[in-house]
Amino acid sequence: KTKYSKLIFKKSDTVPEELHQMVQDSFLTLRDHNCFFQDLVRIKGKDFLTPVSRILIGNPGCTYKYLNTRLFTVPWPREGYDIKYCSPQIHDACKALMRLNDYLHIEAVKALQGQNLFETKEIKATAVIDREQSFATSLTEQGSVSKDQSSVCVPEDDRSLKNRTSYNLTLLNYMDPLQMLYLKQEPYFGMGNMAVSWHHDENLVERSTVAVYNYSCEDSAIQESYEQELRGRDPAVWHVGLKVAWDIETPGLAVPLHQGDIYLMLDDLNMTHQHCVLAGLSPRFSSTHRVADSSRGTLEYILGQCELALQNLQTDSDSMALSLKSLEAAVVKQVEEIHNEVEFEWLRQFWFQGKRYLKCTDWWLKPMAKLEEFWRKLEIMVS
Repeated sequence: KTKYSKLIFKKSDTVPEELHQMVQDSFLTLRDHNCFFQDLVRIKGKDFLTPVSRILIGNPGCTYKYLNTRLFTVPWPREGYDIKYCSPQIHDACKALMRLNDYLHIEAVKALQGQNLFETKEIKATAVIDREQSFATSLTEQGSVSKDQSSVCVPEDDRSLKNRTSYNLTLLNYMDPLQMLYLKQEPYFGMGNMAVSWHHDENLVERSTVAVYNYSCEDSAIQESYEQELRGRDPAVWHVGLKVAWDIETPGLAVPLHQGDIYLMLDDLNMTHQHCVLAGLSPRFSSTHRVADSSRGTLEYILGQCELALQNLQTDSDSMALSLKSLEAAVVKQVEEIHNEVEFEWLRQFWFQGKRYLKCTDWWLKPMAKLEEFWRKLEIMVS
């Protein structure tokens, strides 16, 4: 119980019915418009196509990088942005997922506040028991408890809670297991077919919560399997698996996921534990809301880097020839690094994925054209 206390599970009947309908309709809309794609990722130096198809939706200009592949958000309709969608249905789908995002933010804040309250009470109770056992010992132990647990006891301010739960994007997943020729078996606990192997989610703000909405397209045959008394995991039902990181002695956990269920991975759970997704028999969607580390992953950041590099470029007023202001090694090296970052982390990453984003919106075309223009100037500077 204590090993998995930071996994919070919410049954579907605790979520507003209107929100269920909007979100589930949005999944089907995106699938009908062929907006889900398998990603080409690199694992241990080898390239693989993911068995799960995905689409990234979130704040305009945000990206998310996993397994050496950078995904670019289909922007949800935030106020102040001019976003043209390919159809009203795509707009409505993105808006519904933004609504879900706001709802999950509120639920995550509540869960963290509840966890902090529970931990504080638990520490106080421990101190009381110690005092009853021995007054002399309790003075020593109470001091050590308050010292060891000081980071837990201090109530989190609103800013910290907001930073760790303000999801800036969601990675949507879709898979129909019956269309898969082969699924890897879970290797440690005999949990069956895996849609996604054991992993930590990458490139997130430290100790940020991950929130997941599950929608498995269950049919009557699968409903019947719920009533059967099966030993171990029901292979017809999707599950999320959880284990202590790099530990196969502590028993793993497999939690069944039904239509509309939600789970939250609070605080540092994503770092101290690994999770996997265990396939059922029906097609399944999920929306995984994250606080992506945006220190190097936003359009604003990379445009700022370009502006910084171009400060070292000057134009001769007579000949209009371009030249460098400074030839200092540190300055030239910085320009080269920014040039490489623009090319390999942004332009190549965007274009090797083809025109997938145009199925939803053309929002990224203008920023990419601007980045190409900057890249051409940087190319002159490093040549």
